[in-house]
Amino acid sequence: MHTYMVIERFKDGCWDAAYDRFHTRGRLLPDGLVYVNSWANREASVCYQVMETDQPELFEEWFDRWADLVDFELVAIDDPAP
Repeated sequence: MHTYMVIERFKDGCWDAAYDRFHTRGRLLPDGLVYVNSWANREASVCYQVMETDQPELFEEWFDRWADLVDFELVAIDDPAP
């Protein structure tokens, strides 16, 4: 498994809507994308998530499920090259 940092920037006014969706539907992760940990900034505008996967293409599928509320940045923490 390789480790990634996902930086979620909530679109204006979407923090509450994103957390409502999370509490009713969960993270909506595709199989193969594993949540490790997360935390938010004090202003409740950015959430940082540590994720693991051997299939980084799964991020696009997950991002699409939240694209109406969140803008994403993906950062590889370890080198995914073999």
